[in-house]
Amino acid sequence: MISLTPQTTALVLIDLQKGILSMDTEPYPTAQILDKGRSLAAWFRAAGATVVLVNVDFGADMGDAPRGLADAAMGGERPADWADLAEDLQEPGDLRVTKHHWGAFHGTDLDVKLRRRGIDTIVLGGIATNFGVESTLRAGWEHGYNMVVLEDACTTVSQELHELAVNRVFPRISRVALSGELNFG
Repeated sequence: MISLTPQTTALVLIDLQKGILSMDTEPYPTAQILDKGRSLAAWFRAAGATVVLVNVDFGADMGDAPRGLADAAMGGERPADWADLAEDLQEPGDLRVTKHHWGAFHGTDLDVKLRRRGIDTIVLGGIATNFGVESTLRAGWEHGYNMVVLEDACTTVSQELHELAVNRVFPRISRVALSGELNFG
């Protein structure tokens, strides 16, 4: 069990938005991750802990997308609601962060919002395990936060990539747990 203090802990959910939720994912389907995110958010709110909902938006014209050479650059047309959070996810009092990179720290006010609320521990979930979740995890660790990743609240494009991140990368910079292994002390 991992014991958390509600006043100093934030749940950060990555990219539970319409465009990302339409992807095929492994090892868990996006609908399961969304349900898990909703229940975790409700549990954190009831405990008086901070809930942060992060979405990614590159703009309708992709003008806010990262630039630079890449062999598999982002691109393609997206529907108008691609960056909208899933229905019934956000509640009054939740914090919102819109990012323009994989990670939720770079170029956003996430760190300021957390520090001004006295947060020292971040619990992470979302899509995709080895993209937005991992990038946010690495930056949070580099910023000095205690990091917890919930394996059963993350998913990505393949089982292999999920397992690589969860088993090889995450344990070096965070605690890795299942949702049921958390409690508020």
